[in-house]
Amino acid sequence: MQRKIMYFGDYKNFPDVILNPKLLWEFNLSDFDYKEMRNIVVQRVIERGWPKDWYFILNQYGIDGVKLAIKNLAYLNDKDMSFVSHQFNIPLTSMKCYEKKQSVNQHWNS
Repeated sequence: MQRKIMYFGDYKNFPDVILNPKLLWEFNLSDFDYKEMRNIVVQRVIERGWPKDWYFILNQYGIDGVKLAIKNLAYLNDKDMSFVSHQFNIPLTSMKCYEKKQSVNQHWNS
């Protein structure tokens, strides 16, 4: 059984929302491939998105697609990493950004 998304579980009630184009300011959106650029879109929404942007990615990619993108992101700050880990029930150890962060020798921790 898939755990219900806590904050955005009603995303299917908002099928027509559009992504804030300011999140992808450096791209030409007239020929932007949302499927190919999924990881970038998901990362921007995690870092800077509003609730309607979350509805967009959940409708566009589905819960499993968003989870897959989250697992493959190279970087998230600690707060965002913890939020998506809890929100989507993804263990931190299965996230590339967490593994990458753990492998970096921290100056003050050595």
